[in-house]
Amino acid sequence: MELNDSRIREALLRKLARQKTQPRAVLEELHVHNGRAIADVVTLHAEAHCYEIKGATDRIERITVQGTYYNAAFRRITLVTTESNLRQAWKLAPQFWGILVAIEDEGSVRFRHVRAAKLNPKFEKLSAAMTLWKSEMLELVPGPGAERKPRRLLAELIAETRRELELSTSICDLLLGRRLRAQSFAPSTM
Repeated sequence: MELNDSRIREALLRKLARQKTQPRAVLEELHVHNGRAIADVVTLHAEAHCYEIKGATDRIERITVQGTYYNAAFRRITLVTTESNLRQAWKLAPQFWGILVAIEDEGSVRFRHVRAAKLNPKFEKLSAAMTLWKSEMLELVPGPGAERKPRRLLAELIAETRRELELSTSICDLLLGRRLRAQSFAPSTM
């Protein structure tokens, strides 16, 4: 059976949960760059780390378009793919992206680190700020009348007044808050 996105994602989520330094939270299907792309898995540590999954049957070439949005929104990005896509991954993934290869191993999936993610030089504060909902942006732009400003203007104000690291950690904290609020509203399974 080929390693598809679904099997890789399940294994990746298990791997992330067992890491020595566990993320504060893990998000799936996070809309970024004003909804132009959807990050498969995002871990929230001090900053957000995007994981893009490309299974054996996925068109890995899509990362050239998706990657422009991830590059703008995240300071760390890792491509998770298969051995069959590795050659293309080396060609297409920017040098600062990490590469993690999913390998079929007697019915389970294990991972091999090929390249560690480095700090992304293409991070754009404005695009990163557009990952936030307007209510989250308002936490970074206090003051009278802020709630009447359009979302794009709020993102511009945030980008102008925050350094990259400060903005990245603030976004991470706000996404964590979003996750915690969503969990508190989730129906109980008892």
